[in-house]
Amino acid sequence: MKTLFDTCNIGPMSLKNRLVRSATWENMTTDDGHMTDRLYTIYEELAKNEVGMIITGYANIVEEEQPNPGMMGIYDDAFIGEYALLTDRVHKHDSKIILQIAYGGTKTSYNVGDRTIFAPSDVPEKSSGTRGTPMTKADINYIVKAFAAAGKRAKTAGFDGVEIHAAHTYLINQFLSPYYNQRDDEYGGCLENRMRFLIEIYEAMREQAGDDFPILVKLTASEFFEGGQTFDETRAIAKALERLGVDGLEISGNIYGKAKSMAGRIFDGHELKKQGYFAEFGNIISQDVDIPVITVGGALRPGPYRNHAQ
Repeated sequence: MKTLFDTCNIGPMSLKNRLVRSATWENMTTDDGHMTDRLYTIYEELAKNEVGMIITGYANIVEEEQPNPGMMGIYDDAFIGEYALLTDRVHKHDSKIILQIAYGGTKTSYNVGDRTIFAPSDVPEKSSGTRGTPMTKADINYIVKAFAAAGKRAKTAGFDGVEIHAAHTYLINQFLSPYYNQRDDEYGGCLENRMRFLIEIYEAMREQAGDDFPILVKLTASEFFEGGQTFDETRAIAKALERLGVDGLEISGNIYGKAKSMAGRIFDGHELKKQGYFAEFGNIISQDVDIPVITVGGALRPGPYRNHAQ
């Protein structure tokens, strides 16, 4: 059994321990997503306090799509220099830092009337009620290219890798979900089709960033409601991503801040734990694949979590 303080590898990246700070929206950037002194300080403090790998708050990939105020940006080259300062400050303390990259989509109530928000289909998001514009093939290509360019910028800025956010009912998760994805083209219907958008994003980013740059994917364990993405589907997605060359997975959930009240219940035949909400789901996936698996949520103390990192 590996311990929290054992070293491990994620692709070509070596970590001094298995302590990961999962992505958190700090709401501390400038209005257009640029770094501030407060944010530099937070990340350097995490590194000083022996966090092996820091995953940043999510960064938007196109300027016109900002699902929350004060979130990080990676939508043009103007961010590269300031992120180089960030990665330098983290690396001085022997920690690694990963940039989480996302397109938020309809899980938002921020400036909804003032911008176009893409979605796979005309289905309102459950928590926000926000509807999006169903994407054309041209829209899909635009977002795929934006993800790829963001990954390349992250590498240029000195990040140790990136994490594609495909969970929490953000846009990629909605394509994966049979509830939100009602398309009748090659991006909808069967799971293979619903995965196509994520796979195109990964492949385009891999081409831009190269084989030596770690790319992780964050997945929803289950959507935890009838008609949504199931755990069996997530397991199939995880296996497919491993075959493609994804370096690691983070297993999370999408339960709208209700984790404590839902803990102890059974979903898709598995328990949502009171300690480490998604640990049971992550443990199973870690046995399905031979790449590192991270679990997040409700981990209040070191626990007997199976970790497949080598």
